Amino acid sequence: MVKLHLFLHPLILCFLSKPIRRRARLPEYKSQRKSARSEYRLLAATERKMEGRVVVVSALQFACSDDVSTNVDTAERLVRAAHGKGANIILIQELFEGYYFCQAQREDFFQRAKPYKGHPTILRMQKLAKELGVVIPVSFFEEANNAHYNSVAIIDADGADLGLYRKSHIPDGPGYQEKFYFNPGDTGFKVFETKFAKIGVAICWDQWFPEAARAMVLQGAEILFYPTAIGSEPQDEGLDSCDHWKRVMQGHAGANVVPLVTSNRIGKEIIETEHGTSEITFYGNSFIAGPTGEIVAAANEKDEAILIAQFNLDKIKSKRHGWGVFRDRRPDLYKVILTLDGSNPSV
Repeated sequence: MVKLHLFLHPLILCFLSKPIRRRARLPEYKSQRKSARSEYRLLAATERKMEGRVVVVSALQFACSDDVSTNVDTAERLVRAAHGKGANIILIQELFEGYYFCQAQREDFFQRAKPYKGHPTILRMQKLAKELGVVIPVSFFEEANNAHYNSVAIIDADGADLGLYRKSHIPDGPGYQEKFYFNPGDTGFKVFETKFAKIGVAICWDQWFPEAARAMVLQGAEILFYPTAIGSEPQDEGLDSCDHWKRVMQGHAGANVVPLVTSNRIGKEIIETEHGTSEITFYGNSFIAGPTGEIVAAANEKDEAILIAQFNLDKIKSKRHGWGVFRDRRPDLYKVILTLDGSNPSV
């Protein structure tokens, strides 16, 4: 019995001592767990900060009728669908309320213009933007007393109207006789600070001018938007500008290291002109380009489309700063751009 007692005694002591040792470690263990949780939360917050500001943009593409109500209904349907896909900023094409009337020089077409304040389509899009929490640039034909502009109102995600941009470059050629209707814009190139990003918005023919894109990005634009109406050339059936059009804007994105979104219409539109009928087939091909000019989403030439792309604006900002194109600019050497004929202006 004594031997058994001596044999069991250490085991009993060991057994009895285990709970005591566990209880002794418990405060230290809780402290370690608390520290680990704090470190995890700090790491998660750091990772979220490193992820940066992410924005989802969308370009819409559709054929227009010449009925305002039908077209605005279509635009709203597609805006809702884009929102359903996660879009934060949604671009509708140029002058989407009706046909592209600039194929003709007709005085009665001035009746299509409406004042900026109280414009029914803008008001409807303000209501929609507030409901969905999205940003919507709204293109329209503006009447301002005796002046007329090809304009876009920028609607923020709370439905607020952030202001107006008026198209700066006004084309005048067969099928695109905009100078008959539109005064040259007087707003200058602007940047609008929306809920999701600082955006620059210009209109159609503006997209062919690198100065416009650079001016907006110099003012802080993080994404460029171009509502558009472009297609075939009535005077030359063999002329297809589509690829040229895309490459020019891809260059704007790459040269300024910012994403770019353009929305174009599709379909054939026939307008009665003073010289008979004029016909344009709009070639669509709406697209979204990334900050190196790469196309990340694209539509074709004939189908209705909702394009979606996501960008991390903080990562793009770091890339833009690191690439050096804004660090190494020489504005002192660019004064020639202020001339029309390339003459060296006086310093």
